[in-house]
Amino acid sequence: MKRLFQQPTLYLALLVTGCISTRDSTNAQKLAVPNLVPPTGVNPDVNYVTKVVQQTGPAVVRIDSSRTVAVSPEDSVLGRFFGGQLPTTERVERGIGSGFITNANGLILTNAHVVAEADNVTVILKDGRRFQGTVVGSDPVTDVAVVRIKATGLPTVKIGNSDNLLPGQWAIAIGNPLGLDNTVTQGVVSATQRSIADLGVPTERVDFIQTDAAINPGNSGGPLLNSESEVIGMNTAVIRGAQGLGFAIPINTAQRIAAQLVAKGRVDHPYIGVQMAQLNPELRATINQSNIGLKVNQDTGVIVVGIARNSPAARAGLRPGDIIESINGVAIKDTQQVQQQVEAVKIGDRLQVTINRNGNRQAIVVRPEALPRKQPS
Repeated sequence: MKRLFQQPTLYLALLVTGCISTRDSTNAQKLAVPNLVPPTGVNPDVNYVTKVVQQTGPAVVRIDSSRTVAVSPEDSVLGRFFGGQLPTTERVERGIGSGFITNANGLILTNAHVVAEADNVTVILKDGRRFQGTVVGSDPVTDVAVVRIKATGLPTVKIGNSDNLLPGQWAIAIGNPLGLDNTVTQGVVSATQRSIADLGVPTERVDFIQTDAAINPGNSGGPLLNSESEVIGMNTAVIRGAQGLGFAIPINTAQRIAAQLVAKGRVDHPYIGVQMAQLNPELRATINQSNIGLKVNQDTGVIVVGIARNSPAARAGLRPGDIIESINGVAIKDTQQVQQQVEAVKIGDRLQVTINRNGNRQAIVVRPEALPRKQPS
């Protein structure tokens, strides 16, 4: 992929294994300060969090996963000396995550990274029952997966509406952090629509819910709840080394992805193959002072900084340095809007993109394709 520059990154720890990168956001919303008064209609003498946990806790599950991976002789101390004489061995990697039951007949939502490439998935209910789980489908792009167990009459969660969330509303997380089953933490919704640009996560097409409810390794896939015992999000990530910064996938997004996974076992995401950056005075100065032959005359907007080879954007004629002004008639102010416009169309549909190229306005038609799938490592 052609690139104009490299961005500095921090790192997010995925809650089972691995990491994803993030960058500081200059326009991040301030953390909301909770009003420490029980919600309207709740008896102040009764702990409302306890009621939420009593209603939802039985539907929150622990998910144990394992996979067998080949270990090259070169990865061991002896292998460095006798690598050619030692056979390849195998190692079992284990992970712990959380999930929640959405259907009494055994459908469970969790994170894709909890069950990624797992050979064995075990689901453990709060009452101690254990079931063999089958991964119905997994979408690493949004980090959503569906697991099925053979059971009936199971307790289920109540689904809320994540589109109506406001910073400052109560947030309750239930999960199995560090293997401590059915742990409960409380906080607030710190921010909504935390975009991929804010987090610097190019592979995650999610506008996250930010919360200060404590989330730790093992909480992955567990529910984030409101004061009405409704699931508003799926806990997924924390910033390594920070406190009070956790992120959840909005439940409306998780439900949409889960429905496609159940229907066809996969999700096809529209893809055009551009890497973008938010213009600001510093970036403008960096580009203009470089030797790449571009002259940027504005401090705001979205600039294309890279084009993937053989991508729809490359075939349509987009170039690094193009400034995206509108897509299908919608004025573009930030990278989040670009992603939203791409996600809003079907694969193969026309995207009418208006760009500014070195001061000249041009219209380019891009036809999104299915996002290429990563090959298993």
